[in-house]
Amino acid sequence: MTDDLGLLVARAALGLSLASHGAQKAFGWFDGPGPEKAAGFMASLGLKPGDQFATAASYNEIGSGLLITLGLGGPLGPAGLLSTMVVAAETVHRKNGFYAGQGGVEVNLIYGAGALALASSGYGAFSLDRVLGLQPILRHPVVTALALAGGVLSALAVLGQRDASPPDGTLATPTIKGADRNGSPSGTQPSPAAS
Repeated sequence: MTDDLGLLVARAALGLSLASHGAQKAFGWFDGPGPEKAAGFMASLGLKPGDQFATAASYNEIGSGLLITLGLGGPLGPAGLLSTMVVAAETVHRKNGFYAGQGGVEVNLIYGAGALALASSGYGAFSLDRVLGLQPILRHPVVTALALAGGVLSALAVLGQRDASPPDGTLATPTIKGADRNGSPSGTQPSPAAS
């Protein structure tokens, strides 16, 4: 019983936190940016069109968070959470190192670890999966592995669509100075090693 209560509290904390992040983007609730600013942020990350990526991220967070909180759908909620964290870590946080105080991947890692823990342990007795008799099917290791793999693959698919070109209105930094050719100043012959 204590284990089941612990899982319920952990699910509520993890799931409602994630769902609230989605509601910030989708509806502007909880001092969130709302859909227009979320779309602009996604576009600034190279996820274009920003409105479509913001909508997908928002509703993935809301849906995954609610599934986790209710203990419904076995590993589907954790897989959605894992997908969100992989994308967020790569597009926003990785460049800042590990610690959350510097905007690093620490929070992404904690959320991801929680997702993996719930996917592998199940939701416990106080879950809709248990009440509806879905737990034996959804807790099968193959189902869990497929769901988590799907979460990671969907994150990689999103990242694969990322536009890495410079933001609109900026110029790329040239790799060769205008007056140089093959690494040698104009009017000089490149060394034999360079040709």
